[in-house]
Amino acid sequence: MAAVDLRSDTVTRPTAAMREAMAQAEVGDDVYGEDPSINALEAEVAARFGHDAAVFVPSGTMGNLIALRVLCEPGEELLCDADAHIVTYEAGAAAAYGGIQTRTMVVPRGLLSAADIEPQIRAAGYHAVATRAVAVEQTHNRGGGAVYPIETLKEIRALADQHGLSIHCDGARIWNAHVASGIGLAEYGSLFDTMSVCLSKGLGAPVGSVVVMKDAGRAEAARELRHRLGGAMRQAGVLAAAGRYALTHHLDRMADDHARAQRLVDGIAAVAPDVVDRNAVETNMVVLDLSSAAVDTAALDAACRSKGVLISALGPRRVRLVTHLDVDDDGIERALDAITATLTTER
Repeated sequence: MAAVDLRSDTVTRPTAAMREAMAQAEVGDDVYGEDPSINALEAEVAARFGHDAAVFVPSGTMGNLIALRVLCEPGEELLCDADAHIVTYEAGAAAAYGGIQTRTMVVPRGLLSAADIEPQIRAAGYHAVATRAVAVEQTHNRGGGAVYPIETLKEIRALADQHGLSIHCDGARIWNAHVASGIGLAEYGSLFDTMSVCLSKGLGAPVGSVVVMKDAGRAEAARELRHRLGGAMRQAGVLAAAGRYALTHHLDRMADDHARAQRLVDGIAAVAPDVVDRNAVETNMVVLDLSSAAVDTAALDAACRSKGVLISALGPRRVRLVTHLDVDDDGIERALDAITATLTTER
């Protein structure tokens, strides 16, 4: 029996229909701008967010670095939260390859507010590192799939405009935010100067992200940065075709993933209410806090693995479960049986 893999939505595999779309894709040399499938994907994603341009890249990490480097020169400063993916899981890329100084704030679930940001903004002055941009993450990974309220984002946009700052959105899972909140992609897009949106998580494509830019003039700079980072690809239309298929067929179905996450949290709360916060589950992620449980992360992981269920360890007492298109209702019930049996046995 196949494992129920709840470690991440990055483990999704292309469906048979997606593979067929990839096999039928028109291709050309993208470095020459001649791959019709990539050109179509870039135009579609830019249009969905109401932006003027987009650039296909191999990964979200590369997409974030390119976007940040478009907004910030080396030696300039970016503000973000302390748990942001760009400073937690991207191997120091913004500093190592972008020369960007980051200053971070510890905030609940990683969701910044204008009130958090305003005191941290620094103007250029005597040897000061000027703040040039703010980054937000939608949804927030280490925040357990938390969704930024649209009013909060609007307040951050107003503050950024007041101080002449740009805003980048690490939108790896903005599709989940869109489905969960009902906020249109174009409304989200109107609030950001740059975005990096992922095709290979909940959407289920095998590879790729798209850097989206409000200013089309930045697209060539983005392509030059992509080339320097080794991300220029040739006949990559087979990958772009997977992304386009996903946008057409896998976006609305994310509501199923969210419903299955709710089933997980409800089932776990029924036997161990102290390890989960039902109100914190907004999208496709469930975080377990084992601080008061008799079992730790290693023990829960081992017990689940022995029953064919894979979970993600975020710390000695913190676990993350992520639903996605490769986990159906039966898989959720198998996972619940494994998790709840371990939590109740150890009490």
